[in-house]
Amino acid sequence: MVQYTYSSHRTRHIEKIRKQRVKYPQVAKNIVFTSDILLEVLDARFPEETRNSELEKEIEKQKKKIIYVINKSDLVKPSKLSEIKNNFFPYAIVSCSKRNGIKELRNLIKKLSKQIERREMREIKKDKVVMGTDNRIKVGVIGYPNAGKSSLINILAGKSGAGVGSEAGFTKNVQKIKLSEGIVLIDSPGVIPEDQYSMSDKKKISESAIFGGKSYTQIKDPEFAVNELFNTQKELLEKHYKIKVEDSDELIEKVGEKKGMMKKGGEVNTDQTSREILRAWQKAEIR
Repeated sequence: MVQYTYSSHRTRHIEKIRKQRVKYPQVAKNIVFTSDILLEVLDARFPEETRNSELEKEIEKQKKKIIYVINKSDLVKPSKLSEIKNNFFPYAIVSCSKRNGIKELRNLIKKLSKQIERREMREIKKDKVVMGTDNRIKVGVIGYPNAGKSSLINILAGKSGAGVGSEAGFTKNVQKIKLSEGIVLIDSPGVIPEDQYSMSDKKKISESAIFGGKSYTQIKDPEFAVNELFNTQKELLEKHYKIKVEDSDELIEKVGEKKGMMKKGGEVNTDQTSREILRAWQKAEIR
């Protein structure tokens, strides 16, 4: 595992050091420290739940620029997007899967980059500060696991710079990818906000699965997670599976029967079926 250290302000640099793994939340904080602009990638279905207030406070404290990138906009109604626009600024509404909103995001990054360059030129003239060797604008990309950070970087960079996976936590290392001659993107592992993370609280674990932070393959009680999903997404689930049900237990039974997910003896394999429902949800097949 590669660890990174970060020097200060515009003379800063990123060095690879082969040492003990740094905890992901600390990696994210380090990226805030070393970046000039932060892109916080949020899931349009759950913008408030997938934002990281702790990192946002750090961004504000360090007086860094932030852009809220509302991804997966194709999965929500226009009325939901209007509501989001009132609560996040500055924002960019995008859909990585449809490649919508990318041009607008690029323009916003360039606009903020020019503001930073002008400000720093004024500081140099005023204080006679000597610039470091790496004067590129650094744009850190942060966000909830599976929010679409790596996909966004690939599209912005115009190449497969960051590996993309549909399972939570696919990006393991910090990666630097050139966006343009004067701008570099810094990718990072997805981080679940501390107040949402738990190893034992079934509700928090289920919410992490619903928001994409925990893979359907890793969750210990998928039936509980499906119940939580059913409580808020009943209509979508019924529409997707073309059934009418009263509760999540009935949903699991009917989906299991339709898909032939049965145990010996003719009973529905509820664990397998629940994971299948969560898989379809995490991969945005249920929409």
